[in-house]
Amino acid sequence: MPGGARISFNCVDSSLSSLKNCQSYINTGMDIATHVALDLVESFNDVEDVNSMENVMLEYAAMDRELNHYMRAIEETVNQIKREKPENIPDLKYLVKEKFTALESKNSDSDLQRNEKYVYFKDQLKQMRKQFCHQSDNDNEAIEQIDEDIAVTQSQMNFICPITQMEMKRPVRNKVCGHTYEEDAILKIIQTRKQQKKKVRCPKIGCSHADVKGSDLVPDEALKRAIDSQNKQSWSTLEKSAGYAAATKKICY
Repeated sequence: MPGGARISFNCVDSSLSSLKNCQSYINTGMDIATHVALDLVESFNDVEDVNSMENVMLEYAAMDRELNHYMRAIEETVNQIKREKPENIPDLKYLVKEKFTALESKNSDSDLQRNEKYVYFKDQLKQMRKQFCHQSDNDNEAIEQIDEDIAVTQSQMNFICPITQMEMKRPVRNKVCGHTYEEDAILKIIQTRKQQKKKVRCPKIGCSHADVKGSDLVPDEALKRAIDSQNKQSWSTLEKSAGYAAATKKICY
């Protein structure tokens, strides 16, 4: 046929759309596994159970990689056919399988560890352990108490947004410099500076990062949980104090 065979890729496009939906399910599964792992750390079940969640994350990462390779193989095959315009309709299944096998042959464990959601999972676990894990008993209890007091003070300082100077309710972490901000506050600054066609410098004093982008911000679930936990403890202390004061007043009068 002059100009090559006419091939409709409507079915292929439909299949790619379905595969992308499958990818969204994988992402949802990874989000759930991350939340479960953080729950376990918060309740101090921080050994085998958390490790099992990490294995789940790696399994999801492997599924995501395989799916990405398959979609890439399909897209490359379609582009090749459109570019070459063959006289006869080629064996699409064979071409896709060939490209997919080539991509899979380059797999390594490091691929899984570079998965964006796995990296986020590891970072959040690290932050949660800093906030929640109890230190083991130490022979020098005085030094341990001092260290604990310092850690608590530093932790409370990390609860304050460098923009609003208030305790954060929805903290987001900058993947580039590691600093955290109140989500609404930093997004508002980014939007304003974008309209002015200017870059946003990290509002944390002393930070040299001069190009904060919305795409670099991720929810800091570990910090949010630490803030919520601290607030619950504070309310509990206040309630106990109020109860003690009421009981004392009743006795006195």
